[in-house]
This record gives sequence, C-alpha cells and structure tokens, in this order.
Amino acid sequence: MPVSIDVAAEASVDLVEAIARLLPQLSSSAPPDLAVLAGIIADPDCALFVARLDGAIVGCLTLVTFRTPSAMKAWIEDVIVDDEVRGQGIGEALNRAAIARAAERGADKVDLTSRPEREAANRLYRRLGFVERDTNVYRLKL
Repeated sequence: MPVSIDVAAEASVDLVEAIARLLPQLSSSAPPDLAVLAGIIADPDCALFVARLDGAIVGCLTLVTFRTPSAMKAWIEDVIVDDEVRGQGIGEALNRAAIARAAERGADKVDLTSRPEREAANRLYRRLGFVERDTNVYRLKL
C-alpha cells in the first residue's frame, strides 16, 4: 500500500502517541501533549503533515509560513520518518507535499536546516533541489 500524506486536521490521542514515538528519533525534546498539538493544528500559519502507511503514522513534517516585509517565507521543521520504514520515499513525499503547500501560500522559496550527520536526509534535500546557503544560523536559548 502506498504512503498517504495529509495535513493533520485535529489533535488526537493517536497523533500524540505517534509523535511521542517518532520525536526521539530526531530530538531529545519532550513530545507535545494534546493541547500543544491542537494549538499547532489550529495555527493558520502552520501545517503538520502526517505520513501514513497501512493506516499507521510513520512520519511527520511541520511547515511554517509567515509574512515579513520582504516576502512570504516558508520553513520546514521536524521532519521525521520512522527508522523502520526509511528508504521508501516517505521523506520525499512529506517534503513534496510541504513544498506544494508553501507555493500555494505564496512563498517563493523554502528553508530548512539539517544536521550534517543526517546524511540520507541531506542527500534527499539536495535531490529535491535544496542548496546549502552561505549563511550563519544563530540560536539564542531562552
């Protein structure tokens, strides 16, 4: 059965459990609870894409779009595909869906970051047409 990609329309216990299972494969951050996921889903500038294989959630991606004085911008965050199903085109399908949504929202480019050790992800991003930018990324922890 092929993978299906949808934008989450409502927060559910199944979605909370799936994100809690997937997130440690990307980050040590605490997984969001039902209220946090509901807030993400309700945010008109945010789209939580969910990949399903045989009905089970096996991946996710968050797309954020926002207007600045210079342009409509789009940012991809938290791309996660379950270790057990990587290499089946799920990450590509998630990214293509997000890129299409960004274009629909009026963005003319999409940004993302990826750690260098995520070699397969970096190969995917280059294959999709992303290019490394000559810029510094700064972070201030609050």
